[in-house]
Amino acid sequence: MADSGETLNPIAALHVFTAHLEARARAGQTRIWMSDEARTALKEICRMKPGRMVFPARPAASLPASQPVSAIPKSVPSPPPAAPGRVEPLPPLQETKLPPAAPPLSKRDRLAAVTARAELAPAARALGTLRGTMVFATGDPDAAVMFIGEAPGADEEKQGEPFVGVAGQLLTKVIKAMGLERSSVYITNICKFRPIVDDDRPQGSRNRQPTGVEMQSCMEFVLEEISIVRPKVIVALGRTAAEGLLQRDVAVTRLRGQWLEFQGTPLMVTFHPSYLKRKEDEGEAVAFAEKRKHWEDMLMVMERLEMSITEKQRGYFLPKS
Repeated sequence: MADSGETLNPIAALHVFTAHLEARARAGQTRIWMSDEARTALKEICRMKPGRMVFPARPAASLPASQPVSAIPKSVPSPPPAAPGRVEPLPPLQETKLPPAAPPLSKRDRLAAVTARAELAPAARALGTLRGTMVFATGDPDAAVMFIGEAPGADEEKQGEPFVGVAGQLLTKVIKAMGLERSSVYITNICKFRPIVDDDRPQGSRNRQPTGVEMQSCMEFVLEEISIVRPKVIVALGRTAAEGLLQRDVAVTRLRGQWLEFQGTPLMVTFHPSYLKRKEDEGEAVAFAEKRKHWEDMLMVMERLEMSITEKQRGYFLPKS
Protein backbone atom coordinates (compact mmCIF):
# COMPACT_ATOMS: atom_id res chain seq x y z
CA MET A 1 0.00 0.00 0.00
CA ALA A 2 3.02 2.36 0.29
CA ASP A 3 6.69 2.63 -0.65
CA SER A 4 9.38 1.20 1.62
CA GLY A 5 9.92 2.97 4.89
CA GLU A 6 7.05 5.44 4.66
CA THR A 7 5.68 6.59 7.97
CA LEU A 8 1.95 7.32 7.88
CA ASN A 9 -0.72 8.49 10.18
CA PRO A 10 -3.14 5.51 10.42
CA ILE A 11 -6.21 7.74 10.81
CA ALA A 12 -5.30 9.63 7.65
CA ALA A 13 -4.68 6.34 5.86
CA LEU A 14 -8.17 5.17 6.76
CA HIS A 15 -9.64 8.42 5.40
CA VAL A 16 -7.79 7.96 2.10
CA PHE A 17 -8.77 4.31 1.85
CA THR A 18 -12.40 5.16 2.52
CA ALA A 19 -12.32 7.87 -0.18
CA HIS A 20 -10.81 5.35 -2.59
CA LEU A 21 -13.56 2.84 -1.94
CA GLU A 22 -16.25 5.48 -2.35
CA ALA A 23 -14.73 6.50 -5.73
CA ARG A 24 -14.74 2.90 -6.90
CA ALA A 25 -18.38 2.54 -5.81
CA ARG A 26 -19.35 5.68 -7.76
CA ALA A 27 -17.63 4.21 -10.82
CA GLY A 28 -19.93 1.18 -10.56
CA GLN A 29 -17.49 -1.27 -8.99
CA THR A 30 -19.17 -3.45 -6.40
CA ARG A 31 -16.25 -5.69 -5.39
CA ILE A 32 -12.50 -5.09 -4.78
CA TRP A 33 -9.62 -7.49 -4.34
CA MET A 34 -7.16 -7.12 -1.44
CA SER A 35 -3.99 -9.09 -0.81
CA ASP A 36 -3.33 -10.82 2.47
CA GLU A 37 -0.73 -8.17 3.37
CA ALA A 38 -3.27 -5.38 2.77
CA ARG A 39 -5.87 -7.13 4.87
CA THR A 40 -3.34 -7.61 7.69
CA ALA A 41 -2.32 -3.95 7.55
CA LEU A 42 -5.95 -2.80 7.57
CA LYS A 43 -6.73 -4.94 10.61
CA GLU A 44 -3.64 -3.56 12.36
CA ILE A 45 -4.74 0.02 11.69
CA CYS A 46 -8.20 -0.74 13.11
CA ARG A 47 -6.71 -2.31 16.25
CA MET A 48 -4.04 0.30 17.06
CA LYS A 49 -4.52 3.46 19.10
CA PRO A 50 -3.99 6.87 17.44
CA GLY A 51 -0.29 7.23 16.60
CA ARG A 52 2.11 6.47 13.78
CA MET A 53 3.19 3.18 12.27
CA VAL A 54 5.62 2.05 9.59
CA PHE A 55 4.34 -0.15 6.75
CA PRO A 56 6.82 -2.74 5.50
CA ALA A 57 8.09 -2.46 1.96
CA ARG A 58 6.29 -4.61 -0.59
CA PRO A 59 7.10 -4.95 -4.29
CA ALA A 60 4.39 -3.51 -6.49
CA ALA A 61 4.81 -6.45 -8.91
CA SER A 62 3.15 -8.76 -6.39
CA LEU A 63 -0.17 -7.25 -7.23
CA PRO A 64 -2.00 -8.45 -10.33
CA ALA A 65 -1.77 -5.86 -13.08
CA SER A 66 -5.43 -6.27 -13.89
CA GLN A 67 -6.53 -5.09 -10.41
CA PRO A 68 -4.13 -2.27 -9.30
CA VAL A 69 -4.48 -0.66 -5.92
CA SER A 70 -3.77 3.04 -5.78
CA ALA A 71 -0.82 4.04 -3.65
CA ILE A 72 -1.39 6.14 -0.60
CA PRO A 73 0.18 9.61 -0.97
CA LYS A 74 3.25 10.30 1.11
CA SER A 75 1.65 13.11 3.02
CA VAL A 76 -2.05 13.35 3.56
CA PRO A 77 -3.28 16.37 5.45
CA SER A 78 -5.83 15.64 8.12
CA PRO A 79 -9.26 16.88 7.11
CA PRO A 80 -10.24 20.10 8.88
CA PRO A 81 -12.61 19.64 11.73
CA ALA A 82 -16.19 20.00 10.70
CA ALA A 83 -17.71 23.28 11.60
CA PRO A 84 -20.19 22.86 14.38
CA GLY A 85 -23.63 22.77 12.85
CA ARG A 86 -26.73 24.36 14.25
CA VAL A 87 -28.48 22.02 16.61
CA GLU A 88 -32.15 22.02 15.86
CA PRO A 89 -34.25 22.30 19.02
CA LEU A 90 -36.44 19.37 19.88
CA PRO A 91 -40.08 19.87 18.96
CA PRO A 92 -42.33 20.67 21.89
CA LEU A 93 -43.92 17.70 23.56
CA GLN A 94 -47.45 17.16 22.44
CA GLU A 95 -50.11 16.53 25.03
CA THR A 96 -50.80 12.83 25.25
CA LYS A 97 -54.50 12.15 25.48
CA LEU A 98 -55.18 8.95 27.35
CA PRO A 99 -58.26 6.99 26.37
CA PRO A 100 -61.18 7.60 28.70
CA ALA A 101 -61.38 5.19 31.59
CA ALA A 102 -64.04 2.55 31.27
CA PRO A 103 -67.04 3.39 33.43
CA PRO A 104 -67.41 1.17 36.50
CA LEU A 105 -69.83 -1.69 36.17
CA SER A 106 -73.31 -1.04 37.51
CA LYS A 107 -74.77 -3.16 40.29
CA ARG A 108 -77.04 -4.83 37.75
CA ASP A 109 -74.07 -5.76 35.55
CA ARG A 110 -72.13 -7.11 38.52
CA LEU A 111 -75.11 -9.18 39.63
CA ALA A 112 -75.46 -10.51 36.09
CA ALA A 113 -71.85 -11.72 36.29
CA VAL A 114 -72.57 -13.47 39.60
CA THR A 115 -75.69 -15.02 38.07
CA ALA A 116 -73.63 -16.43 35.20
CA ARG A 117 -71.20 -18.01 37.66
CA ALA A 118 -74.02 -19.37 39.79
CA GLU A 119 -75.42 -21.04 36.69
CA LEU A 120 -72.27 -23.18 36.59
CA ALA A 121 -71.97 -23.60 40.40
CA PRO A 122 -69.58 -26.59 40.27
CA ALA A 123 -69.80 -27.21 44.03
CA ALA A 124 -73.60 -27.34 43.98
CA ARG A 125 -73.87 -29.42 40.82
CA ALA A 126 -71.29 -31.90 42.08
CA LEU A 127 -73.49 -32.83 45.05
CA GLY A 128 -76.02 -34.69 42.93
CA THR A 129 -78.81 -33.76 45.38
CA LEU A 130 -79.99 -30.60 43.62
CA ARG A 131 -81.94 -30.25 40.41
CA GLY A 132 -80.40 -28.62 37.33
CA THR A 133 -82.41 -25.41 36.97
CA MET A 134 -80.78 -22.43 38.67
CA VAL A 135 -83.08 -19.79 40.21
CA PHE A 136 -81.14 -16.69 41.20
CA ALA A 137 -82.90 -13.52 42.40
CA THR A 138 -85.33 -10.76 41.48
CA GLY A 139 -85.85 -7.11 42.34
CA ASP A 140 -83.96 -3.84 42.58
CA PRO A 141 -80.14 -3.96 42.95
CA ASP A 142 -80.39 -0.63 44.84
CA ALA A 143 -83.02 -1.93 47.26
CA ALA A 144 -82.87 -0.90 50.90
CA VAL A 145 -84.23 -4.26 52.09
CA MET A 146 -83.21 -7.76 51.01
CA PHE A 147 -85.42 -10.78 51.66
CA ILE A 148 -83.59 -14.12 51.79
CA GLY A 149 -85.43 -17.43 51.66
CA GLU A 150 -84.26 -21.01 51.67
CA ALA A 151 -84.50 -22.58 48.17
CA PRO A 152 -86.70 -22.51 45.08
CA GLY A 153 -89.70 -24.83 44.87
CA ALA A 154 -91.55 -26.29 41.93
CA ASP A 155 -93.21 -22.98 40.95
CA GLU A 156 -89.95 -21.06 41.26
CA GLU A 157 -88.09 -23.65 39.24
CA LYS A 158 -90.72 -23.45 36.51
CA GLN A 159 -90.77 -19.63 36.31
CA GLY A 160 -87.09 -19.05 37.10
CA GLU A 161 -87.85 -16.52 39.86
CA PRO A 162 -87.86 -16.86 43.66
CA PHE A 163 -91.06 -16.61 45.69
CA VAL A 164 -93.68 -16.86 42.94
CA GLY A 165 -95.74 -19.73 44.36
CA VAL A 166 -98.35 -19.59 47.12
CA ALA A 167 -95.78 -18.49 49.72
CA GLY A 168 -94.42 -15.93 47.29
CA GLN A 169 -97.87 -14.45 46.76
CA LEU A 170 -98.20 -13.95 50.52
CA LEU A 171 -94.75 -12.30 50.64
CA THR A 172 -95.82 -9.93 47.85
CA LYS A 173 -98.89 -8.94 49.93
CA VAL A 174 -96.65 -8.25 52.94
CA ILE A 175 -94.34 -6.09 50.83
CA LYS A 176 -97.30 -4.07 49.53
CA ALA A 177 -98.67 -3.72 53.07
CA MET A 178 -95.34 -2.10 53.95
CA GLY A 179 -95.97 0.50 51.24
CA LEU A 180 -93.39 -1.00 48.90
CA GLU A 181 -93.48 -2.77 45.55
CA ARG A 182 -92.07 -6.19 44.85
CA SER A 183 -89.87 -4.60 42.16
CA SER A 184 -88.42 -2.15 44.71
CA VAL A 185 -87.01 -4.78 47.07
CA TYR A 186 -84.46 -7.55 46.46
CA ILE A 187 -85.53 -11.19 46.87
CA THR A 188 -83.20 -14.18 46.78
CA ASN A 189 -82.56 -17.61 48.32
CA ILE A 190 -79.70 -19.20 50.23
CA CYS A 191 -79.74 -22.21 47.88
CA LYS A 192 -80.01 -21.46 44.15
CA PHE A 193 -81.31 -24.91 43.10
CA ARG A 194 -84.39 -26.91 44.03
CA PRO A 195 -83.47 -29.85 46.28
CA ILE A 196 -84.24 -33.32 44.97
CA VAL A 197 -86.76 -35.43 46.91
CA ASP A 198 -84.89 -38.71 47.01
CA ASP A 199 -87.39 -41.57 46.89
CA ASP A 200 -88.86 -43.90 44.31
CA ARG A 201 -91.80 -41.67 43.46
CA PRO A 202 -91.67 -38.91 40.84
CA GLN A 203 -90.89 -35.61 42.57
CA GLY A 204 -93.66 -33.64 40.88
CA SER A 205 -94.47 -30.55 42.95
CA ARG A 206 -92.99 -31.92 46.16
CA ASN A 207 -90.31 -29.77 47.76
CA ARG A 208 -87.94 -30.07 50.68
CA GLN A 209 -85.67 -27.80 52.66
CA PRO A 210 -82.00 -27.68 51.60
CA THR A 211 -79.39 -29.23 53.84
CA GLY A 212 -76.54 -27.30 55.35
CA VAL A 213 -74.15 -28.73 52.74
CA GLU A 214 -76.49 -27.72 49.91
CA MET A 215 -76.79 -24.18 51.27
CA GLN A 216 -73.05 -23.92 51.75
CA SER A 217 -72.45 -24.87 48.10
CA CYS A 218 -74.24 -21.66 47.04
CA MET A 219 -73.25 -19.38 49.92
CA GLU A 220 -70.52 -17.59 47.97
CA PHE A 221 -73.12 -16.18 45.58
CA VAL A 222 -75.33 -14.95 48.44
CA LEU A 223 -72.37 -13.18 50.02
CA GLU A 224 -71.60 -11.49 46.71
CA GLU A 225 -75.23 -10.42 46.35
CA ILE A 226 -75.16 -8.80 49.77
CA SER A 227 -71.82 -7.13 48.99
CA ILE A 228 -73.14 -5.69 45.71
CA VAL A 229 -76.65 -4.65 46.77
CA ARG A 230 -75.53 -3.44 50.22
CA PRO A 231 -79.04 -3.33 51.69
CA LYS A 232 -79.80 -1.37 54.81
CA VAL A 233 -81.69 -4.34 56.26
CA ILE A 234 -81.66 -8.11 55.61
CA VAL A 235 -84.78 -10.15 56.39
CA ALA A 236 -84.17 -13.89 56.83
CA LEU A 237 -87.42 -15.70 56.02
CA GLY A 238 -87.60 -18.82 58.14
CA ARG A 239 -85.29 -21.04 60.14
CA THR A 240 -83.38 -22.50 57.18
CA ALA A 241 -82.40 -19.11 55.76
CA ALA A 242 -81.40 -17.86 59.23
CA GLU A 243 -79.26 -20.93 59.87
CA GLY A 244 -77.60 -20.53 56.49
CA LEU A 245 -76.61 -16.96 57.32
CA LEU A 246 -75.74 -17.39 61.01
CA GLN A 247 -74.12 -20.83 60.58
CA ARG A 248 -75.78 -22.21 63.71
CA ASP A 249 -79.01 -23.79 64.87
CA VAL A 250 -81.81 -21.27 65.01
CA ALA A 251 -85.24 -21.13 66.63
CA VAL A 252 -87.23 -18.42 64.87
CA THR A 253 -89.61 -18.00 67.81
CA ARG A 254 -86.66 -17.06 70.05
CA LEU A 255 -84.81 -14.82 67.59
CA ARG A 256 -87.65 -12.93 65.89
CA GLY A 257 -88.59 -9.49 67.13
CA GLN A 258 -84.98 -8.46 67.80
CA TRP A 259 -82.15 -7.07 65.74
CA LEU A 260 -79.21 -9.27 64.87
CA GLU A 261 -76.31 -8.49 62.56
CA PHE A 262 -74.85 -10.16 59.51
CA GLN A 263 -71.42 -8.85 58.48
CA GLY A 264 -72.29 -5.34 59.59
CA THR A 265 -75.84 -5.28 58.16
CA PRO A 266 -78.88 -5.32 60.48
CA LEU A 267 -80.61 -8.70 60.27
CA MET A 268 -84.21 -9.51 61.16
CA VAL A 269 -85.19 -13.17 61.47
CA THR A 270 -88.89 -13.83 60.96
CA PHE A 271 -91.35 -16.51 59.85
CA HIS A 272 -91.29 -17.93 56.34
CA PRO A 273 -94.52 -17.17 54.39
CA SER A 274 -95.11 -20.90 53.91
CA TYR A 275 -95.21 -21.27 57.70
CA LEU A 276 -97.90 -18.60 57.90
CA LYS A 277 -99.89 -20.33 55.15
CA ARG A 278 -99.78 -23.63 57.07
CA LYS A 279 -101.10 -21.87 60.16
CA GLU A 280 -104.26 -20.98 58.25
CA ASP A 281 -105.19 -24.65 58.45
CA GLU A 282 -105.28 -24.34 62.27
CA GLY A 283 -107.95 -21.70 62.27
CA GLU A 284 -108.27 -17.97 61.80
CA ALA A 285 -107.33 -17.06 65.37
CA VAL A 286 -104.05 -19.02 65.24
CA ALA A 287 -103.20 -17.71 61.79
CA PHE A 288 -103.89 -14.09 62.83
CA ALA A 289 -101.72 -14.44 65.94
CA GLU A 290 -98.73 -15.74 63.96
CA LYS A 291 -99.24 -13.21 61.16
CA ARG A 292 -99.32 -10.43 63.76
CA LYS A 293 -95.92 -11.55 65.07
CA HIS A 294 -94.56 -11.55 61.54
CA TRP A 295 -96.08 -8.12 60.91
CA GLU A 296 -94.52 -6.72 64.09
CA ASP A 297 -91.15 -7.80 62.68
CA MET A 298 -91.95 -5.93 59.47
CA LEU A 299 -92.93 -2.83 61.45
CA MET A 300 -89.49 -2.92 63.08
CA VAL A 301 -87.94 -3.14 59.60
CA MET A 302 -89.97 -0.13 58.45
CA GLU A 303 -88.88 1.85 61.50
CA ARG A 304 -85.24 0.92 60.86
CA LEU A 305 -85.63 2.17 57.29
CA GLU A 306 -87.25 5.36 58.66
CA MET A 307 -90.41 4.73 56.65
CA SER A 308 -93.61 6.47 57.64
CA ILE A 309 -96.08 4.12 59.34
CA THR A 310 -99.79 4.85 59.45
CA GLU A 311 -102.16 3.89 62.26
CA LYS A 312 -103.85 1.54 59.83
CA GLN A 313 -100.58 -0.25 59.24
CA ARG A 314 -99.90 -0.51 62.95
CA GLY A 315 -103.29 -2.13 63.43
CA TYR A 316 -102.90 -4.97 60.93
CA PHE A 317 -103.78 -8.43 62.37
CA LEU A 318 -104.76 -7.08 65.76
CA PRO A 319 -107.86 -8.60 67.38
CA LYS A 320 -110.97 -6.63 66.44
CA SER A 321 -112.77 -5.13 69.40
